[in-house]
Amino acid sequence: MVNKPRILVTRKWPEPVEALIAQRYDATFNDSDVALTSAQLAAAMRDFDAICPTITDRLDASILGVAGRRVQIIANYGAGVDHIDLAAGRAAGIVVTNTPGVLTDATADIAITLMLMTTRRAGEGERELRAGQWTGWRPTHLLGTSLRGKTLGLVGFGRIAQAMAERARFGFGMNIVYFSRRPGAQEDEQRLGARFVPSLVDLVAQSDVVSLHIPGGAETRNIIDAAIFAHMAPHAILINTARGDVVDEGALIDALEAGRIGGAGLDVFAGEPQVSQRLRDAPNTVLLPHLGSATRETREAMGMRALANLDDWREGRTPRDSL
Repeated sequence: MVNKPRILVTRKWPEPVEALIAQRYDATFNDSDVALTSAQLAAAMRDFDAICPTITDRLDASILGVAGRRVQIIANYGAGVDHIDLAAGRAAGIVVTNTPGVLTDATADIAITLMLMTTRRAGEGERELRAGQWTGWRPTHLLGTSLRGKTLGLVGFGRIAQAMAERARFGFGMNIVYFSRRPGAQEDEQRLGARFVPSLVDLVAQSDVVSLHIPGGAETRNIIDAAIFAHMAPHAILINTARGDVVDEGALIDALEAGRIGGAGLDVFAGEPQVSQRLRDAPNTVLLPHLGSATRETREAMGMRALANLDDWREGRTPRDSL
């Protein structure tokens, strides 16, 4: 291409990445960092050669198939692409890429953080202290539970799940079981001491901690529902760093309020950034504002991976992370 391709970056990215994009492309950045509307995204499909969206950009069939489309590639900033209609993209001849692998460690760290904070009731303790309600040390105050010897049940066995399993097994002496569509590689099971459980119900029934590591979308929506909570132990906790819509939030709140489960540590929510007051008021919850990949190193690496996909496309190669 003689002229630099026109690129739209829909949200603010780390400065070093934006600087490189500006050097290599005719780039437009969203300096306001406010999510674009559907109308703005549809207009961008006509005005740019490439769009670099994030999870806050809903790219459905009506946008991807808009008349007069110019966009040839959607280089997503993030691993998850449930906000993009992949089938509609393929039908329109648009290349869609993501950024796998580079956010594994950061997200696994957040899952461990949530597990520790919830089992040790750290969120409750901090709220009590900040509210000026702490009356001093006492033997039975906010008793949590140890992780050593407990069972971590993973829903999904991909990169992030395995990274969490590694931390849990070798850092805290936990037992690892997992549920997925098919058993993982034998060498991964042996390395992590992980055991495949073919039933989700059986997995949650034998787990002290249930951690979710599955993609969002129609196939997994509300996979963790009232029936699943009914099979969890009363002391068990739920950890979600995947997508908010994989959990039936109403059923989760009911289970927390009724004491049917021991707690929940959540980094993602079905209607984020809106979070219901009932969930915010629910007992023994730790709620984070989608911080899974939020380290400087990881967010820069995500941007560099998206940029590498753009460079592949510009130079006539198949982008390395094409979906």
